[in-house]
Amino acid sequence: MRVTVRLFARLRELAGTGEFVREVPSGATVATVWQALVAEHPALGAYASSMSCAVNAEYAKRTAPVDDGDEVAFLPPVSGG
Repeated sequence: MRVTVRLFARLRELAGTGEFVREVPSGATVATVWQALVAEHPALGAYASSMSCAVNAEYAKRTAPVDDGDEVAFLPPVSGG
């Protein structure tokens, strides 16, 4: 299955791009996609416990399944005032 992965803010900076297209196995979850990204870009791992996830522009848990053609987004925490 092919999914589009989008990274925002600091995650995008660490990976060097804001969008990837990746092959994932059938039955993959958001966590599966994240683990593959961290394997490619280990610096992303520091954000594992604090980031938000979305599938097709809807917030999702890491256990959410992904399907062929889905867009999976990872968003780090945002601060400001």
